Amino acid sequence: MEKNIKIYDSTLRDGAQAEGISFSVEDKIKIVKALDELGVSYIEAGNPGSNPKDLEFFERIKSIELNNTKLTAFGSTRRRNIKVQDDANVKSLLLANSPVVAIFGKSWDFHVTDIINTTLEENLNMIKDTLAFFKEKGKEVVYDAEHFFDGYKANPEYAMKTLKTAIDGGADSLVLCDTNGGCMPNEIYEITKLVVDKYKTEVGIHCHNDCGMAVANSVMAVFAGAKQVQGTYIGFGERCGNANLSTVIGNLQVKNDYECINEENLELITDIARKVAEIANVSLDDKEPYVGRAAFTHKGGMHIDGVNKASKSFEHINPEIVGNERRFLMSEVAGRSTILKKIQKVAPDVKKDSPETIQIMDRLKELEHEGYQFEGAESTFELIIRKNLGKYKPFFKLENFKTIGEKPNDNGELTAFAMVKVKVDDKIKMAAAEGDGPVNALDKALRQALEVFYPELKKVHLTDYKVRVLDTKEATAAKVRVLISSTDGKHEWSTVGVSTDIINASLIALIDSIEVKLLRELTKKIKAYI
Repeated sequence: MEKNIKIYDSTLRDGAQAEGISFSVEDKIKIVKALDELGVSYIEAGNPGSNPKDLEFFERIKSIELNNTKLTAFGSTRRRNIKVQDDANVKSLLLANSPVVAIFGKSWDFHVTDIINTTLEENLNMIKDTLAFFKEKGKEVVYDAEHFFDGYKANPEYAMKTLKTAIDGGADSLVLCDTNGGCMPNEIYEITKLVVDKYKTEVGIHCHNDCGMAVANSVMAVFAGAKQVQGTYIGFGERCGNANLSTVIGNLQVKNDYECINEENLELITDIARKVAEIANVSLDDKEPYVGRAAFTHKGGMHIDGVNKASKSFEHINPEIVGNERRFLMSEVAGRSTILKKIQKVAPDVKKDSPETIQIMDRLKELEHEGYQFEGAESTFELIIRKNLGKYKPFFKLENFKTIGEKPNDNGELTAFAMVKVKVDDKIKMAAAEGDGPVNALDKALRQALEVFYPELKKVHLTDYKVRVLDTKEATAAKVRVLISSTDGKHEWSTVGVSTDIINASLIALIDSIEVKLLRELTKKIKAYI
């Protein structure tokens, strides 16, 4: 039995349809890089015909080399009663210049006659014409049979005819969609197996989670012979979300010996999940299988005793397989090996039981209690390690700062001013700047003052700024966590700050961001000298 499964991620499209999710072009590029590192087979990046943001994304992504994944543009079949070459959506898909296009068409006769208001025969023509058009352009074509399972249950003959038409049009794969998310695992298995047995074309599965069955349904489809699984990486999507690919990969590859990604990349599953959550500015559910903080967490008594004697007594897999860690909530022993690997990047001689390791772990626990999280802010984590090891010397000191806000002007624009006073060695420099809000003004003023001493900061700018409110029950007195992403044009890094004051939290993250850049420049000079 062939056990290679193609993972098709649609976080950038299906995920963007989730309530509260809005990806910038920068966000989308970061997610593509993360998923490419993980090794998913396809990334569905959006519909270039639907909005200028997706069109800009496809233009910018052309300059980024992807090592493992095929970028996919998504769109519909041509509209009814129009030539395929004249359809605006079809034309826009060509502008994406992606090696793969995913085309969705109607499989449910009710949708054909009552929703898009055309005939059953014209719907078949729309499917065949569109797929044939893109095959002639040299594209790999994924055909998404929208509402296939509901369509099959209503009119099996017509639903199957739409698949045969897609094959005649040149489809490279047929993806069966449980678009309403209402099917049960036994239905998915039985209908998928019928399709797999009837057609030689590769079959895929696309499940929504409206009954909480998306992962189970995806797995059952694979058991029935599906070779491609579509979903979003941490499961968010329209309504109740899509099949969670981090769980699907774990269930298929770790538990059932299918190969979804390269074996050596399994340990990235957790890290990528947390990165995607931070980029999307959502909280990753602690209880998420495989990747959640609580997935391998034990709280006292018999469970900890059992796990210490034999981990399989209360864990279905070793957490390190998927890059997660075991945590004991009532014990001092928690994730020391994981932390040690990061410490040894700075100080290779430090051991697991060294006083420095214990000291850093205690400090991390204190900071986490204050509201810090470091999954998306590895650079702040590195600074903390250096500070505790005595391998850190600040490049500057912020002596004083002041921000002034203004009411919106007649055009509704809100500006702010910031003044800063910094000290580098024994020299003082003051600067002032105007910005689109106090954080932007502080960023400009700080860099203006420091560029006199450190010209390399002229290349640095912020690419992202996210705020998450902690302890919402405290209302306006609640702590906030600010995550800042920065770049110098070649490298990107992220830092975090926590405070009850949003300006102070932003300033903590901003100062760390500047320090990280200066530390890297110093390290580079030392290596060159050696």
